[in-house]
Amino acid sequence: MKLAELLQPAHILLDLNETKRTVAIHRVAALLEKDEGVIHFQGFYDELLARERVEATSLGNGVAFPHARTDHVKRLVLAVGRSKEGVSFDQAGEKIHFIFVIGTPRRMVTEYLALVGAMARLLRQDEVREKLMAAKSPEEFLAGLAEDPEAV
Repeated sequence: MKLAELLQPAHILLDLNETKRTVAIHRVAALLEKDEGVIHFQGFYDELLARERVEATSLGNGVAFPHARTDHVKRLVLAVGRSKEGVSFDQAGEKIHFIFVIGTPRRMVTEYLALVGAMARLLRQDEVREKLMAAKSPEEFLAGLAEDPEAV
């Protein structure tokens, strides 16, 4: 499954204005509320926050992957929020500019690990993050993710 195929334009928020971690995560996760892959949004969101409380999901380079392996989704779901100002993730010690919210069924461990690994490799690249930050539309954002041959 390609990252650019998994992420839909309707699940990309380019003007995330929230500056607090939990509020920003909720705003991005809410993009998935009506997705047919989400069986029970509140259950998914509660597990997402519970996981985030255990350990912040910032990866460095201004990127975070709040995620939940849960029975409340029937397939991998993904949404992203971009914040030009940055969101405060207390433990990260840096502002987060890209929040990728991921939901995966518990049984899809291999697919989940492949997705997160590929996303982490892709988003470590300065030029990729610069393209994503400059994107003027969700479609342009998707194109920035799809240009990399290593993208999942």
